[in-house]
Amino acid sequence: MQPQDVLLEIGPGAGAITIPLAATGAPILAVEIDRDLAAALADRVPSNVSLMTADVLRTDVVPFLTALQPNLPPSVAPGALPPRRFRVVGNLPYNISSPILFRLIELSRCHGLFTDATLMVQREVADRLVASPCTKAYGVLSVCAQVYADIDRRLDVPPSAFSPPPKVRSSVIRLTFRRSPVRIVDEELFEKVVKTAFMQRRKTLANALKSFDHTAPAVLALAGIDGKRRAETLTLAEFAKLTEIFATVRRPGTPTSPVL
Repeated sequence: MQPQDVLLEIGPGAGAITIPLAATGAPILAVEIDRDLAAALADRVPSNVSLMTADVLRTDVVPFLTALQPNLPPSVAPGALPPRRFRVVGNLPYNISSPILFRLIELSRCHGLFTDATLMVQREVADRLVASPCTKAYGVLSVCAQVYADIDRRLDVPPSAFSPPPKVRSSVIRLTFRRSPVRIVDEELFEKVVKTAFMQRRKTLANALKSFDHTAPAVLALAGIDGKRRAETLTLAEFAKLTEIFATVRRPGTPTSPVL
């Protein structure tokens, strides 16, 4: 933790993470969807914690987060600190961890706000986040997260660490947000291409992408990608190349069938 840090905590619950973090003096926006949990926690947190009862998937937290200012130590003169560093922490609800991750990626991509996110997730979700091409765990979440963040698994947590012990294993992961290492000409189109390619992952790319665009076989050929390959074999650069060609094909005035 640094003096310029401002934190977004997702799902503080009973405050197991909130209370220790608040002791650092960092300003915290804690977003809790459960009204009863939020009410119980409100009486226990210090003034540097702003507790919001809301659904982080449906609420624009950016204005509330950016309104928070670090509490400067007496020895630090105003203006002497580096710019604020916005960071995310949370023990994510396992049933909606993937939507929350996609939401964080979207916020980071649109606003360039977050430096990193340290999160507890189900171990299988962590496996997908760090998966490499040509592995079973590699999929939509892997591609869409890795294109905007460096991801590493920090810690595996056994069920015995919780009370009561859950039936699933957990992992702590860190996403360090950055600009994409590959050129994405259209983020929305990129996500559609990736999701369609993995929708029926046992199908070849040529067959899987036909439902997305009838020019898919020609687009694959233009990209230099064998249409008999499957989605889990494609790298970030190859998905970016497919997106670029699909964007060109769909541009007004472009012939409906690419010329090979």
